Amino acid sequence: MEKVRSNMTEFWKEHSKEATVEEMMLDSRARELTAQELPEVLSMLPPLDGRRVLELGAGIGRFTSHLLTKAAHVTAVDFMESFMESNRKENGHHSNATFIQADVTKMDNPQNSFDIIFSNWLLMYLSDEEVKTFMENTLRWLQPGGFLFFRESCNYRSGDCKRDFNPTCYRSEAQYSHMASSVQMEVPDGGQKFGFDVVMKRKVRTYVEMKNNPNQICWLLQKVPRSSSTQSGFNTFQQFLDNQQYTKRGILRYEKMFGSGYVSTGGPSTTKEFVDLLNLKPGQKVLDVGCGIGGGDFYMAKSFGVEVLGMDLSDNMVDIAMERAIAEKLPSVLFEVADATKRTFPEGSFDVIYSRDTILHIDDKLALFKRFHSWLKPGGQLLISDYCCGEKPWTPAFEAYVKQRGYVLYTPTQYGKFIQEAGFCNVRAEDRTAQFIQVIKTELQRAEAIKDEFIKEFSEEDYYAVVNGWKEKLERSNNGDQRWGLFHATRN
Repeated sequence: MEKVRSNMTEFWKEHSKEATVEEMMLDSRARELTAQELPEVLSMLPPLDGRRVLELGAGIGRFTSHLLTKAAHVTAVDFMESFMESNRKENGHHSNATFIQADVTKMDNPQNSFDIIFSNWLLMYLSDEEVKTFMENTLRWLQPGGFLFFRESCNYRSGDCKRDFNPTCYRSEAQYSHMASSVQMEVPDGGQKFGFDVVMKRKVRTYVEMKNNPNQICWLLQKVPRSSSTQSGFNTFQQFLDNQQYTKRGILRYEKMFGSGYVSTGGPSTTKEFVDLLNLKPGQKVLDVGCGIGGGDFYMAKSFGVEVLGMDLSDNMVDIAMERAIAEKLPSVLFEVADATKRTFPEGSFDVIYSRDTILHIDDKLALFKRFHSWLKPGGQLLISDYCCGEKPWTPAFEAYVKQRGYVLYTPTQYGKFIQEAGFCNVRAEDRTAQFIQVIKTELQRAEAIKDEFIKEFSEEDYYAVVNGWKEKLERSNNGDQRWGLFHATRN
C-alpha cells in the first residue's frame, strides 16, 4: 500500500500544479459539470445550520465555500498542500473554517466531535482495509445521530484522465453499501453499540445526463444505536427486507403476477384508479414513498407529464427500477434508496405524496405523516393505500404473520386519525377491503391462466408461494383480521 500511496502522491503532484477545478476533477468539462452537480449534491445533505462539519478530500474548496455559508464550523482536509492552500486562499476569510493538510488514513479526531462528515471522491483512492478503517473512524468521530455523506465513482473512471495507481477505485456500488452497513463500534462506557443506517443512496443525475455515466453514486448514512435483537439477525431493517421479503427473485415473481412494473395489489388497474383521484397537472412534483420497481411512477410521468422522485428502502427494488428507467427514457423520473423516516426535504417541495402498501412497515406513523405535511406545498395532496387491521383481539395466525413481516398495523379509522392529527384536512379514510378481496380473486384467476408460463420462468415452489400467500390474505380478510385502507387528504 505504501507504493500505491507514493504513486498517488506523485500523480497528484503532477495534476495539482495550477490547483484548478479542471485539475482537481481531472475533467476538461469541470466548470460546466460543477455548475449542475454542485447544487444537486448539496441538496442531498441534511440541514447544515449550526452543525460541525468535517470535509474530507476538500480539494480546492469546490464544496467548502458552500458548506461554510450554513454550518457552524467546517474543518476542511486534503492531503495535497497546493489544493489546501488554494482552498485557504479562497475561503480563509471565514471565521468558522479550519484548514488541515493531512492524509485521512493517518488522521485522528476526538469521539463524537462532528455532526456531519462530507467526503467527495475519496474512498476510491483507499484500499479495502483503509475503507473499513475509514468507516470505523467516521462512526467514532460522529455524534450519535450524526451523518456521513460520501460520493464515489463505482466501477468507472470519472473524468478524462487515467488513474492506474490504485486498482481499488473499481469497487462496485454493492461493495460500498456492504462496507457501510457492516461496520459497528462499541462505546466504552455502557457498552452501547452503534452502526450506520442508510438514509439515502442516489445516482448523480448530472453525470447521467451530461456524460452518460450512471456510476456516480451518493450515500447519506446516519449513526444510530444497534440493538442486540435486530430483526431476524440482520444489522438493519433494509438488510432484512432485501434478504427476506424483497429478494430480487421475490420481486420479479411478484411482478410476473401483478404486471410489468408492479409489485403491489391490483397492479396497473388500481394504480390508474387511485392516481386519477389526484387530477395531476403537467410539471407537478410527486414523491412516491415505497416506489417498488417504478411502474406507478412511469405511468404518472407518461400520462400526466409530472416529475416523480421514487424512493424505496429496498436496494433490490431501486436497482430494478433504475434498470427499467433506462429503457423508459424518462428523465422526469428519478429513484433513490431512502428511509422516509430519516430523509429530509425543504418545506413545500412536492405537490403530491403518493404511497402504496408501504407504510405498514413504519412504527411511528404520526411522525411520518407530519414530515409528509411539511414536504407538501399548501394545497398539496396525500394519497396512500396500505395494509390495515381489524379490531383486536386478532387470531394467533394473524399475530404471527404481522410479527414475521415486521408490520405495524392500525384500523382504517385509526390510520385516518393519524393523518388528521398530522395537520391534514379533507381527510378521507376508506376501508377498501371488499375491493382488496375482489382484486386478489382476480389475480388468482390470472395466476391460474399463466401457471405453466410462471413455473417455467421461476419454479413450482415459487408459484405456490405466491398463490398460497394470496389465499391466506383472503382468509385473513374474510375473518376480519386484515383490512385494506385508502387515504386521501390535502394540506391547507
